[in-house]
Amino acid sequence: MDNSHGLRNFLLALVGLIVVGALAWWLISHLITIIIYVAVGALVVGGGVYLYGKAKRSITSGGRRRIGR
Repeated sequence: MDNSHGLRNFLLALVGLIVVGALAWWLISHLITIIIYVAVGALVVGGGVYLYGKAKRSITSGGRRRIGR
């Protein structure tokens, strides 16, 4: 009796693997996209902070003012 369901079990396993593979592919591609967006955003923010600091130092001549000397 168990031999009569061999093709059905094979097809169910095959469909299950295809569905799980498609879901994994979708999830991994979205995670990679999110990681890329976060990395680009961090580079943009870091570059802005760097440029802001450089501009601020160029206006104030780069050094700290000493009090009392």
